[in-house]
Amino acid sequence: MENKREFTCIVCPVGCHLTVTREDDQYKVTGNTCKRGENYAQQEMIAPKRNIASTIRVEDGFLNLVPVKTDKQIPKELIFDVMKEINQHKVKAPIKVGDILIEDVLGTGSNIVATRNIGKK
Repeated sequence: MENKREFTCIVCPVGCHLTVTREDDQYKVTGNTCKRGENYAQQEMIAPKRNIASTIRVEDGFLNLVPVKTDKQIPKELIFDVMKEINQHKVKAPIKVGDILIEDVLGTGSNIVATRNIGKK
């Protein structure tokens, strides 16, 4: 594992330039203006995670696609596998915001949820 890495924080719009150095099993973060930046940088060093936003095909809806997102972050290395799973699904209208369209996607503990209401044709 690397002893030093630099990041641009993506937690808030400030975009702090972070430097993380590893000493033994501890990570020292500099450049952050808030605690969230420190937590983000440490997480990036240990096991990076991301949220996903995408769409799922809809049958009998007034729109052909429903926007979706993960309700929890997933391991970064599973992004493409989760997207493949999302792209294989099709749902029937009506759909409400917050409906779980794929439960516990790939055993990540994260659900794929609708972010828009889609009524029937």
